[in-house]
Amino acid sequence: MYAIIKTGGKQHKVSVGDKLRVERLNVQPGEEVNFTPILVSADNKVDFNENGKWIVKATAVKELKARKVLVFHKKKRKQYKKLRGHRQIYTLIEVSALEK
Repeated sequence: MYAIIKTGGKQHKVSVGDKLRVERLNVQPGEEVNFTPILVSADNKVDFNENGKWIVKATAVKELKARKVLVFHKKKRKQYKKLRGHRQIYTLIEVSALEK
C-alpha cells in the first residue's frame, strides 16, 4: 500500500515506515503532520482521493540542511564579481500511518 502526497511543490511516493526529506515545514521535531494524498493504491486498486477520505499521518523527526550551493556572477573586463551561497533547509519526516 502506498500513497502519493504533494508538499513543497513536489510529489512523493510514500508508504508506512518511510523516512522522507521534504522542504521545510513549520513544525517542531516530534510533532505530527497530516497530508492529503493525491492518489492511494491499496489492494491492487487505485483511488484518486477525490472526496478526501484518506489521510497520511507523519511525524517530523528533525531539520536538515543541504550542501551549500555557490552562485557566482561575473562580467568580463568590467571588474564585476559577485559570489553568493545558499543552503536549503529540509524537514525529515517519518510516515506513521495511512488511514481512511
